[in-house]
Amino acid sequence: MSVEGTWDLSMSTPIGRIKAVAEFRDEDGTLTGTAHGAGEEVPLVDVALEGDQLTWRQAITKPMRLNLAFTMTVDGETMAGTSKAGRLPSSKVTGERRAAPVAAEG
Repeated sequence: MSVEGTWDLSMSTPIGRIKAVAEFRDEDGTLTGTAHGAGEEVPLVDVALEGDQLTWRQAITKPMRLNLAFTMTVDGETMAGTSKAGRLPSSKVTGERRAAPVAAEG
């Protein structure tokens, strides 16, 4: 299973629903990525895919400074799971892979 591509994420947090975009790439057999949201771009750390379980960590500064740990289950073009920030309660996360752009015929 591949998780490469661009994913639209939605997180249900105590301060409301937060939208973000995660991009995953395979670089020489190593899964890497970046996340975009709230006007910042951050690298994904310790990205791992074992079976259908995708995990990663990331640090954000907006809307507040947090270190997040994601545990997701991937099912084809969707994923669902949680994001945990320290002692705060887990937030539910869902994601949907964006369709790859179709090349124009000419």
